[in-house]
Amino acid sequence: MTTSELITTLTDGVRASLTPPAKFQFMDDKQTRVRDTTQMKLEAPLKMLETAFLASVASLLWFINAYFPLGPVWQIFFPVPIALVYLRWGNRASWMAALTSGLLLTVLMGPVRSLQFVMPYAFMGVLLGTTWHRRVPWIVSITLGALLGILGVFVRLWLLSVLSNEDLWIYSINYITGIAEWIFLQLQILATPSMFWIQLGAIALIVVNNFIYLFLVHLASWLLLERLGNSIPPPPRWLQVLMDYER
Repeated sequence: MTTSELITTLTDGVRASLTPPAKFQFMDDKQTRVRDTTQMKLEAPLKMLETAFLASVASLLWFINAYFPLGPVWQIFFPVPIALVYLRWGNRASWMAALTSGLLLTVLMGPVRSLQFVMPYAFMGVLLGTTWHRRVPWIVSITLGALLGILGVFVRLWLLSVLSNEDLWIYSINYITGIAEWIFLQLQILATPSMFWIQLGAIALIVVNNFIYLFLVHLASWLLLERLGNSIPPPPRWLQVLMDYER
């Protein structure tokens, strides 16, 4: 036997000695599967419990605000519990939380109030959870959330108009027209505001209000969820500098 053949034989022998037998490999695979199955069984009740709890929290926030309005600060947290469900348990759990909160509010307050919460706040929670999980920049998630919020405003106006058999958009325009006429009078402007500009101003006010609302939701969630171990994407650099934030 030559030297090269001897080295090859010794190498194969060492490799064979280091390789576990097929029986032990099968046992390791089986133990891994059993361990994964046990972990999934342990996580399933926790997932169901947290989803139900956070869905009830979202419903409770809306329920309390409906009868005891606590101001705009309270409204910032409407979509946060459902977004937290997405961050912790994924897409399916967040949709289940949105559906559960809607059904719970239907029982407590009726379908009309329930729909006003589901659109846009429950859907907004799922949307924000999706963007935060994928680490989307704030400008994108705020824009998408604001578009959903604007759509929600018009859906609620349409729903209430159908139920009351009145065009609530006209009432809103008349109210804004009265405010505009009062401002013109105070500024001593001898002109009547155009209906086109009044409607355009009303739409611009809705857009600005939703963008401000989504920015505050992101700011509150950034400060809160990181302490719960479910951080969202960091804010723009200028905001971190403004708040003197250090990671």
